[in-house]
Amino acid sequence: MTERHYPAPPHHVYLFATCLIDLFVPQAGLDAVRLLERAGLMVHFPRKQSCCGQPAYSSGHPQEAREVARAQLDLFAEPWPVIVPSGSCAGMMRHHWPHLFEDDPEAGPKARALAERVYELSEFLLRVLKLDFSDTSLNAQAPERIVLHTSCAARREMGTRVHGVELVDALPGVTRVEHAREAECCGFGGTFSLKHPDISGAMVKDKIASACATGCDRLVSADCGCLLNIGHAARQSAAALPVEHLASFLWRRTNDVDGEAL
Repeated sequence: MTERHYPAPPHHVYLFATCLIDLFVPQAGLDAVRLLERAGLMVHFPRKQSCCGQPAYSSGHPQEAREVARAQLDLFAEPWPVIVPSGSCAGMMRHHWPHLFEDDPEAGPKARALAERVYELSEFLLRVLKLDFSDTSLNAQAPERIVLHTSCAARREMGTRVHGVELVDALPGVTRVEHAREAECCGFGGTFSLKHPDISGAMVKDKIASACATGCDRLVSADCGCLLNIGHAARQSAAALPVEHLASFLWRRTNDVDGEAL
């Protein structure tokens, strides 16, 4: 992953909310908007956006992924950053959209130009806006011990763990603890969990047991696919492991308001 040049903070941004946030965890999308608006940005949400095409792409169906991605290319017409509250979806848009359209004389330039403007949320908060949550005077909440989970794609393609660690470690009253299986996949893997449910189930079981062994209060992640997988498996096994999207966690911890985990 090459070093990226980060621009000055903009006045306008787009939000690409992802299909999972739109359908299952809308609160995470709203909290991402609140974080950006509190920093003084105008957030624009093109209503025709849908999926980044990652499920089809990772399942070996590039043509279907191409058509899903093509439908998004003209939705972000202004030269503003596109903020994605999901490392895996941001990785799909930044790294794989240009590849999908590399031989397309019309869509190729659009995909490459858009990819240059794509940022995962925590990366944007930290590297572009340069927010320092340690300066907050609004936090009067009880201390929390959390474990941070980064999806495989987000860790590999976007360096999202680095950004998440910096943001969380700056929060007053929050202690981030690591566990033995932190770097391992949770077993979701898009359609992997559907094609290999037994293997996926064993992987998430190991992940939950390892996280619970730390005595943490909750698991925080910037990827909803992993959160839904881990959170559902934890509830099914009656494990004491609430989960929360990073956007909601950051908003809650820096606003002295109550928030509900997934």
